[in-house]
Amino acid sequence: MVVPVSVSDGNGEPVPGLTMANFRVTEEGRPQVIDSVGNAQEVPLEIALLIDVSGSVNPLFEFEKKAAGQFLRTVMKPDDRATIFLIGDRPSATLKSENAALAAERLAGIIPSGKSTAFYDTVAAAANYLKQSAPAKSLKVIVALTDGEDNRSDMVRELELATYRDVDVNSLTPEKRNQLAATTDNAHRNAQAHISRELQNADTVFYAINPAGRSIKLNKISMRAQAGMEKFANETGGTFYLPNFAPTETKDALQNSSNQNKNEATLERIFKSLANDLRAQYLIQYYSEAEYPNNKFVKLDVNLQQTAPNLRLRARHGYYVKN
Repeated sequence: MVVPVSVSDGNGEPVPGLTMANFRVTEEGRPQVIDSVGNAQEVPLEIALLIDVSGSVNPLFEFEKKAAGQFLRTVMKPDDRATIFLIGDRPSATLKSENAALAAERLAGIIPSGKSTAFYDTVAAAANYLKQSAPAKSLKVIVALTDGEDNRSDMVRELELATYRDVDVNSLTPEKRNQLAATTDNAHRNAQAHISRELQNADTVFYAINPAGRSIKLNKISMRAQAGMEKFANETGGTFYLPNFAPTETKDALQNSSNQNKNEATLERIFKSLANDLRAQYLIQYYSEAEYPNNKFVKLDVNLQQTAPNLRLRARHGYYVKN
């Protein structure tokens, strides 16, 4: 078992120079013997970059593509590969397993579709693609630029259609509205649980950048979507970014322009932080001697010992047994 691990200090900067003596790994509460601690730079990197092209265009869309392209050029080595998936009304891989230059070039030509959003289906497609196509010893990563809202994926659409098919919206009581909302929330929870398993089975680390920023707090659907992306990131050892973007649709054109520049700078810093995180990851390898039944979720706990205080460690929470 190889577990990618990120360690950062109180300022969010990667912490270099750690060794086996600094880490402790337990599996179902039982301590494991660490065989080696490597560096992510020593293995191929396989990135699935998910770009949301659904709905209305956000003011940062063009800069998102430019910043994402620069991110790929910065983080990818000659042997690394990137695949680009478009999040629209269905999963679409617009480019598969190419180098940084070709991926950045393809990014520049992406245009919004304005269609509905199959977010869950696209994440599942990306995870399955990496599981099947990435080299066995590669570091597999999904980076999603999206608000995570889903209104099209098969795993929620059919249930929602069945739920609302015979409903007369003009005669809904408050109680009935709450029942319908609860059914929808349950469908999304089930979909998110399914995606979590897909990501774990693919040994994939999930990162998310939400262009909607802090405005999600104004919308229950947006908050549910963000919570799902946070779940995927936390469980796989990745992270999520929810920037505090400044408004760009005020009555003051000069202020809008200034805020746009600030937002672009914020997004650029996020991609730099993400690149630093990927390049500084530790790869902890150990060999489990336990025997578990097939499909069991084995809980992992990776911690630090003998280190300075205020360090933060991120690693996957476990794995499903594949006999």
